[in-house]
Amino acid sequence: MSQKIEKIVIIGSGPAGHTAAIYAARANLEPLMFEGMMAGGIAAGGQLTTTTELENFPGFPEGIAGLQFTDNLRQQSVRFGTRIETKTVSKVEAPAAPGEPFKIWCEYEEEEAPVLSRCVIVATGATARRMKVPGEDKYWQKGISACAVCDGGLPLFRNKPLAVIGGGDSACEEAMYLTKYGSEVHLLHRRDALRASKVMAQRVLEHPKIKVHWNTTLVSCEGEKTLKKLNLKDTVTGEESTLEVAGLFFAIGHQPNTGFLKETGVKLDAEGYIVTEPGSSKTSVEGLFAAGDCQDKKYRQAVVAAGSGCMASLDAEHWLGAHGFLA
Repeated sequence: MSQKIEKIVIIGSGPAGHTAAIYAARANLEPLMFEGMMAGGIAAGGQLTTTTELENFPGFPEGIAGLQFTDNLRQQSVRFGTRIETKTVSKVEAPAAPGEPFKIWCEYEEEEAPVLSRCVIVATGATARRMKVPGEDKYWQKGISACAVCDGGLPLFRNKPLAVIGGGDSACEEAMYLTKYGSEVHLLHRRDALRASKVMAQRVLEHPKIKVHWNTTLVSCEGEKTLKKLNLKDTVTGEESTLEVAGLFFAIGHQPNTGFLKETGVKLDAEGYIVTEPGSSKTSVEGLFAAGDCQDKKYRQAVVAAGSGCMASLDAEHWLGAHGFLA
């Protein structure tokens, strides 16, 4: 008996993946989702599972807990018929010839027959880079975050001293954004000059609420129920110091979760993000679509990811129809 070929497989379970699943399921495409099992060190549901309160997603005037939001997404996908497997995809092979399916393997099952699918939507997100210093895990989402736009407006941070780690455009943008909420913002940079563009660097250096700490690195984090203090070290002199803050925001980049795609030959940029056609979710590989933070290094917002998941599902449906796979 020949092996079943899925119409569509969705890899990833954040807002992008579940929105794609909801649209695909309602279109009777019978999607199969691999939601991941601590993929990239994060639970199924993606980065929002590490967010205490989601306040800027439309439709939730009082906000919603990150875990509740991701659980709602999952329930909605299942309601319309999405089949979800809690497995992490380890390898994908693109079709060897037109008309052949994608081959998909999961961790610990590489020796078994692969799952076959006509098309694939990749929505595996990106993982924020962290420092791995003492106290970091303890105060993660209890004063430490990797997204100022997501968390900066929370009551925990309002009118309190805040800190940002980084020296590029993203760090400068985060620092500028946090001036709306914090009493002061400390930008911690391990070098003696910012890597950001001249315009962005100048804005930071001239802002009255931002203080740049040159040649400074984070040693550890301390607090009580929430973050209270940072222990710092001068990278030149070795001198140690402390800084009292209510919030710390990492802005040292993200790592897109795309390593498992190397067998597909899909085009990635220099940082590993999937390259998609402008205004589309289409990639360089026929039948392979991408949505969410694995292809978006600019916005990195849940609502944007959800929108791109919708795009990917509609693009995939049209592609399946155009290639005669919906009969």
